[in-house]
Amino acid sequence: MNVACSSTRRAVQPTFLHSFLYEFVTLFVILDPIATVPVFLSVTASLDTGRSLRVAAYAIGLSFAVLLFFIVGGQFLLEAMHIPMPSFQLAGSVVLLLFGLKMVLGKVDEEVKSLPVEASLSERAVYPLAIPGIAGPGAILTVVLLTDNNTRSIGEQAITTGILSLCLVIFFGLYALARPIFRLLGTPGIQIVSRSFGLILASIAVHGLIVALKLSFGLAP
Repeated sequence: MNVACSSTRRAVQPTFLHSFLYEFVTLFVILDPIATVPVFLSVTASLDTGRSLRVAAYAIGLSFAVLLFFIVGGQFLLEAMHIPMPSFQLAGSVVLLLFGLKMVLGKVDEEVKSLPVEASLSERAVYPLAIPGIAGPGAILTVVLLTDNNTRSIGEQAITTGILSLCLVIFFGLYALARPIFRLLGTPGIQIVSRSFGLILASIAVHGLIVALKLSFGLAP
């Protein structure tokens, strides 16, 4: 009996560990916190440290709420509207491509600078930091796929939600360190990093477009 229980524990633990690491790495890479640091610095450039961290907290809280909505009801919503997953991925990839091109061309900084001085902290947090920076189409699509109601139990979906929360906590830590990073790189360095990550986002979007188009026409991705 004890031998059987011990064998079961050995079998379950590696499986859980593999699943945890796979989902953590997948979510962390798709959320891509490094790419949003330049956006965060631009949004909070005129704020002190305390207010900057409040913007970070608002953005992360809003992003979690949006992603949680899609974890709980995203699949039901798409099915109710008869929207196939490839179409959703195609639309999301287009949005991500446009955002990536804006970063490459420096348009995101221009939009941030156009924010009125009296803009509230929540207004600064919403666009472009929370959406589409953190809770972008790639992140939304990923959480919907990782919590597929047809293959994942409620418990497994809860674990995925917990992993998402862990990733967002790490986001907050990176934002807290953003000012020292800015002092190290300076404005030109941040602009270079921002445009480089914009190119990466655009590349990810193009790949998503290709995959979505192949799936739409019944071709192997």
